[in-house]
Amino acid sequence: MSENVNPGSYDVLERIERVINKIRPYIQSDGGDIQLVDFRDGIVTVRMIGACAGCMAIDTTLTDGVQAILMDEIPEVTGVQLDASEDPYGYDGYNWQ
Repeated sequence: MSENVNPGSYDVLERIERVINKIRPYIQSDGGDIQLVDFRDGIVTVRMIGACAGCMAIDTTLTDGVQAILMDEIPEVTGVQLDASEDPYGYDGYNWQ
């Protein structure tokens, strides 16, 4: 998680982490995993690893799954984005590089 997070966001981060932990078993059942990277200005940044890294269904998983659940359970969340900065396969969330 980012160390530059607003101290007032710690409660929100804890709630986000709890929701991600509820989602995690479903993602792991497909051979992947999810990590919370950051929360800033309403946007949750996550890293998808394992089978999820570079999966063709990643956009659907993020928007219809992770984002929908987080926005439903945590009012402060306005969106979810993929952190592809360390993707070993060169997938930036939209294109293979």
